Amino acid sequence: MALSANTNFRTGKLIIRPYCPWIAVAVLFTILLSLFPLIALRNVQAQQYPIMDKVADKLILKYEQSSCEQLQQKQQQKAPPSAGEVKAVQFLHSDPQMRTAFINKVAPPIANKLFDCGMIP
Repeated sequence: MALSANTNFRTGKLIIRPYCPWIAVAVLFTILLSLFPLIALRNVQAQQYPIMDKVADKLILKYEQSSCEQLQQKQQQKAPPSAGEVKAVQFLHSDPQMRTAFINKVAPPIANKLFDCGMIP
């Protein structure tokens, strides 16, 4: 057990009190326990839509691997959506929470790529 020294203000005498390091350990343990639900909740949200996550990852990868010239050509062509794209959009319309999760995942990397390519003013 370590000792801690304090001065009594009334008498001016030095008072030596035992210092228990287990209190610091208990405080740190409590902090870690309070953070655990936040970490667990994040993992649950990531696993809530596994198919949507795969589609989003594929879309993000498509944009990240495309050159700016390729993206500009695709934007100028404006081809009609495929049957799979139509079906995916219908799923997103039917589930607002999944739509929010999808947009939150794909919007930042796609917007950054379009901005880097000068396609967003």
